[in-house]
Amino acid sequence: MRFCSLAVLHKIATSRNSSQYSPFTIDHSQITTDHSRTPERIHSDRIPNPKFSPHDSFHLLNFSSHFCSLLMEKKIIITIDGWSSCGKSTLAKQLARELGYLYIDSGAMYRAITLYFLRNHIDWTHPEAVTDALHHIKLEFLSNHKSGHCEMYLNGENVEYLIRDLVVAEKVSDVAAIKEVREFAVHQQQQMGSGKGIVMDGRDIGTVVFPHAELKIFMTADKEIRVKRRYQELYEKNPNVTMEEVRSNLEMRDYIDSHREVSPLRKAEDALELDNSHLTIREQLDIALRWTRERL
Repeated sequence: MRFCSLAVLHKIATSRNSSQYSPFTIDHSQITTDHSRTPERIHSDRIPNPKFSPHDSFHLLNFSSHFCSLLMEKKIIITIDGWSSCGKSTLAKQLARELGYLYIDSGAMYRAITLYFLRNHIDWTHPEAVTDALHHIKLEFLSNHKSGHCEMYLNGENVEYLIRDLVVAEKVSDVAAIKEVREFAVHQQQQMGSGKGIVMDGRDIGTVVFPHAELKIFMTADKEIRVKRRYQELYEKNPNVTMEEVRSNLEMRDYIDSHREVSPLRKAEDALELDNSHLTIREQLDIALRWTRERL
């Protein structure tokens, strides 16, 4: 084992160019290695014992505190579940960016699978057809360097915008309710979160995918507010969409999501509820950040 002498720490802490003494790039020639000595007796012949002033001690303590915080940085799993058009993705993306975490849009995975089924005329009422189709599906989240967000790729094709179409939205709840489809997606989601440091949103993330997540958030909002939000989102892509179409689709998805046999939408017992009906995007982020800090 190698011990870093106090003189070396002092030199690091008081250096004018502290960046060259990053805790991860210490020059090991400056470190005394002597297996015959106890840590109390280790010394450096290369660097003379310095005279410490209160100012120097402050720098040393400040460096030591920063070094320990880097080593002890804790990463957690944050799950965000809730009803359709509650702003789950908006919050999850912002929270991940603030924390430097990976954001995973689980809904995009089900949408991509639905898109594949529609394109290839898969009859999802037949388990054998579903199982066979899943063997031909490869899902990836790849970073868009311009937007800074991860986008959904289906078999090598960027489908981030295609999966937001109303045609896909009308069928995704049916596809997502299929046992084989959920098992396929959940397995991949759990692998993505094995190293922690992720924010994932969906319908069953806190109840099924990561039941032991350190922070679970359940989002809700007034139904009419959700309808207006969804309408505004879809209108930008399709000016022909009507408010009634959006309301009907949202009500249908709410019913299917909460009544399906496999992994129905429900609030986890230990989840914190966030009603953002009358909150700004910044206000809901501040609440989520406060909850996160309480768990770090």
